[in-house]
Amino acid sequence: MQIVVFGAGGRAGRQAVAEAQRRGHQVTAVVRDPARHRDLVDVRVTAGDVTDPLSVERSAAGQDVAISASVDLSLPPHDFFTASSRALTSGLTKAGVRRLVVVGLAAIMPGASGAALMDEPGYPNEYRPFYLGHAAGLAELRAAELDWAYLAPAGDFDHDGPRTGHYVLAEHGDPGSRISYPDFAIALLDEIETPRHRRAAAIVRQR
Repeated sequence: MQIVVFGAGGRAGRQAVAEAQRRGHQVTAVVRDPARHRDLVDVRVTAGDVTDPLSVERSAAGQDVAISASVDLSLPPHDFFTASSRALTSGLTKAGVRRLVVVGLAAIMPGASGAALMDEPGYPNEYRPFYLGHAAGLAELRAAELDWAYLAPAGDFDHDGPRTGHYVLAEHGDPGSRISYPDFAIALLDEIETPRHRRAAAIVRQR
């Protein structure tokens, strides 16, 4: 397939690019400044703004499916995640791309109690505005007609973890859970190649 990856310069995005290449897909890597990402090789690297519908449309032209691993910490989280969700749904639709897989956040997924992890007792909330921004972005996706899937780690990422080749879907989030970026990328590409979640969120943990 032709896969466009928004946020390809970040840790999740880079591993999504690598996993897509490993499976033989053709990748377009969208970053804010291609000059800063010369190590992205054997892919088409292009400048793009995931909050701009026209930029998304141009980047996604001729693609089959999109992955978004984008974040911009220089903007208020609510503004960034709502704008990016709107731009993605609009731009991808105009480009004829009907499927989007998004890298999500554990804090807004249901915990063992059924409430969002961020609302469970003892959950660290110093980054709550970031959590709420993610939640607002997901709400925008739910209001759109695009075929999307939102995949979140059960807890957090193991930043230096290796590719084990294994993961499982979880029923609820777990603050103590960790998954490596390479294994999370496997889940992203599995969801692209064999969609299991349509207009729905899913939780992924290490097996």
